[in-house]
Amino acid sequence: MSEGKLLLRARGLKAGYGAVQVLHGMDFGVREGGIATILGANGAGKTTTLRAVCGMVRTEGEIELDGQSIGRRATESIVRMGVAHVPDGRGTFAQLTVDENLRLGACTRRDKAQVEADFERVFGYFPRLRERRRQQAGTLSGGEQQMLAVSRALMLRPRLMLLDEPSFGLAPRIVAELFEILGEINRSDGVSMLLVEQNAALALGLADQAYLLETGRVVMAGPADVVRADEAVRRSYLGY
Repeated sequence: MSEGKLLLRARGLKAGYGAVQVLHGMDFGVREGGIATILGANGAGKTTTLRAVCGMVRTEGEIELDGQSIGRRATESIVRMGVAHVPDGRGTFAQLTVDENLRLGACTRRDKAQVEADFERVFGYFPRLRERRRQQAGTLSGGEQQMLAVSRALMLRPRLMLLDEPSFGLAPRIVAELFEILGEINRSDGVSMLLVEQNAALALGLADQAYLLETGRVVMAGPADVVRADEAVRRSYLGY
């Protein structure tokens, strides 16, 4: 585990859907101000892990946010504690405008003046969204929709952002731009991140901590640069 206080800690985490068990006793954490990535093949349980953290699936074991147990809390309660989920497939409201999507992201907040200031902050990261404020989200390009999904999560003023396959279906140039901005958000705003990403090279380049998941179990964990140097990881996930 990287140095520093843990913002998120999971111990013995089990999760599943109905009678199907997907996670089999995972231990992992995200330090305050850090970025952790979960790597693994399709079906390893990566998306389920993010859903477990934000209370969207049945879980057993311990999940703590800043020392408080969140394993039995409703998703809305976890959101109010500062956890924002950017799901796979963007998850924007296609019929609503960019502006309306962003306001939905801030709907749990009471500091209305600060919300207006955060529009400027978000548009600073993603200037293209400012140009498209009045456009329906469904008319945006895939890259712009992903930027909107991240921006909507930022409007929550999260302490922890859960990102599920943010690069999926995007052109390499857009992906590089998006990951550069995610790094800037982490450094400038101190937002901790738990990242699920098929592109292992990108994920390991952004993260400081990495977990390799196979069929719902952590089979390797450590600093991202150590995991990246592992021969089996290089062969299986990095392609060299």
